Amino acid sequence: MSETPSWAAPPHEQVTYLTTQQIPTVVRKAEEVLPDDMPGIFDESFTALVPALQEHGIQIAGPAFSLHHRMPGATMTFELGFPVATPLDGELEAGGITFYPSSMPATQVATVSHLGGYDGLSGAWGALMQQVGADGRQPALPFWEVYVTEPSPDMDPSTLRTDLVLPYEG
Repeated sequence: MSETPSWAAPPHEQVTYLTTQQIPTVVRKAEEVLPDDMPGIFDESFTALVPALQEHGIQIAGPAFSLHHRMPGATMTFELGFPVATPLDGELEAGGITFYPSSMPATQVATVSHLGGYDGLSGAWGALMQQVGADGRQPALPFWEVYVTEPSPDMDPSTLRTDLVLPYEG
């Protein structure tokens, strides 16, 4: 098992098991979000957060992520933000949004890189969970996505890389 963040390594299309380290983050907490509302929440959050972190001298230490605290259903509850070099001291207001200090957990995870558009993430998650179960492990919460490739309006979605990270027991 490795402690290197999956996003720092080349894409890995086979499920890889590793141990993550606790990493401080700055996040927006999103509760009971409809799937169709996610793109807008992501856009407004990252548009406000990046300059606010720069203004406060807080260094972003990796790609954007979303950390999900429960399995998705009709709605989703998650945190979205960035890992940071030093923890945020208190709340941060930016663009009418409150951001909070949080952290990525230190735990054992299964991870795989999804290469392609966001519309393929559901299938990639299904395949990851199936492989983890086949390997005799039980998926656990919270799970997260790391958006290794920063999206832009004019990019080819097939060039996107999203790392899926699934804690497990067993």
